[in-house]
Amino acid sequence: MADQEKNRISVEIYGHSYKMVGTESTGHMRLVASIVDDKMREIRVHNPSLDSSKLAVLTAVNTVHELLKLKEQVEELEEELKKLKG
Repeated sequence: MADQEKNRISVEIYGHSYKMVGTESTGHMRLVASIVDDKMREIRVHNPSLDSSKLAVLTAVNTVHELLKLKEQVEELEEELKKLKG
């Protein structure tokens, strides 16, 4: 990974500009930023009194929760596939 070219872009998340650097495509990085922005705005609707820091932490907690649930589903599907293969 060290020899891969790094892409650098500016993105806006919840009204703040951030510089992103990574080996993924700029399109992928913009999509990630957009999803984070959308998730923060979605959570803000239900929790209008949260400041930006608490909103960011709550967004991270929700996102990790979703990731863990998806990993769980993948593991269940892999087990089911093993059983079907014999």
